[in-house]
Amino acid sequence: MSSARSPIAPPQSFVWTRRVVLTLLAAFALLPVYVMISSSLKPLQDVSGKFQWFPTNFTVRPYFDIWKTVPLGKYFVNSLIVAGSATVLSVVIAVFAAYAVSRYRFRGKRVFTVTVLSTQMFPGILFLLPLFLIFVNIGNTTGIELYGSRGGLILTYLTFSLPFSIWMLIGYFDSIPKELDEAALVDGNGPLGALFRVVVPAAVPGIVAVAVYAFMTAWGEVLFASVMTNDDTRTLAVGLQGYATQNDVYWNQIMAASLVVSVPVVIGFLFLQRYLVAGLTAGAVK
Repeated sequence: MSSARSPIAPPQSFVWTRRVVLTLLAAFALLPVYVMISSSLKPLQDVSGKFQWFPTNFTVRPYFDIWKTVPLGKYFVNSLIVAGSATVLSVVIAVFAAYAVSRYRFRGKRVFTVTVLSTQMFPGILFLLPLFLIFVNIGNTTGIELYGSRGGLILTYLTFSLPFSIWMLIGYFDSIPKELDEAALVDGNGPLGALFRVVVPAAVPGIVAVAVYAFMTAWGEVLFASVMTNDDTRTLAVGLQGYATQNDVYWNQIMAASLVVSVPVVIGFLFLQRYLVAGLTAGAVK
């Protein structure tokens, strides 16, 4: 004898509608990935010709050729250095700035928070020419070459990842009870001791969310990297353009390289997913 359906259970029409909608969304998201994978396993003539859903001439050679057609290894190292440095600096600076705003009262606090948030309202292309001129003038005046260097690109990424990181951590630190800081001070810790021994461990999800955001922003950025770099400091997002020459476009290698450069971000996101969700939803319920 079948048990009666729970009175709070959703109706069957809703269940089936949800299944259909989720299936369609999954197909919409996974279809481009399948096209990339199948195209990366085809010879160039098959990719350039009529599209076929299943490779007839299966080959893994594009995954070996991508390292020879362009210096992908060098671009990979540049992206790791730039994205990693921008992430570390964003997290460190944002932790101190957000802690100061969240825990202390000072003149201009509201103006500071509004200014930090308002920077996210402007498109990044508005900062391209001013940053370019600033870096060139600094190089001409002091001899410090920021234009065309990794350091200059790291500073560029900080200009639009750091404000959001500060604003995000302010909300997360506000959700942490101030009584924890007071207890740490009573135990003999100073402000920095309270920050690193009490607040930072409690704010790990928010810090991880900020780190993931900063890394993904720097890893896939194209506009600034295409202007602020040269052949030696070019990153992956710009280096993929090297597979398109005047004579031909190596579509199978582009697809293979795109999959290869996506692996670090995908793996990192899967490992940090639970921290990312917790950090993004911080402060939603109080």
